[in-house]
Amino acid sequence: MRKDQRLHREPDPRVRRSLVVAFATSALLVAGALTVVGVRVEQVHLAYRLDAVKTERARAEERIRQLEIEVATLRSPSRIEARARQIGLVAAGRDQIRLAKEYVAGGTGLAADQNRAVSLRAPRPPAP
Repeated sequence: MRKDQRLHREPDPRVRRSLVVAFATSALLVAGALTVVGVRVEQVHLAYRLDAVKTERARAEERIRQLEIEVATLRSPSRIEARARQIGLVAAGRDQIRLAKEYVAGGTGLAADQNRAVSLRAPRPPAP
């Protein structure tokens, strides 16, 4: 053999195939690992968001309780009566109260008409 001569080797197709398989396997493993990491990051993000929503809900429920107490206090008959006295209102006397004929039962108004209509519609008991 001469010094100027180079050895020439035929490429082995099995080596190329094994390199492609190794590369594809590595790519799949990396893609799987990145997917797992991405899912875990999203899980942590959602856990923080869930915690924030729970805190916000607890704050809203507390505010609702406070407002319900405030409404009950403001609707209290004793409070309304005291406030009415403060602004100069007094209880109405019997001579100041007038009943509207439309709403007096047995009279000649809407209430009487409704009572008559109900009695006309009601089935009468059979005669003995």
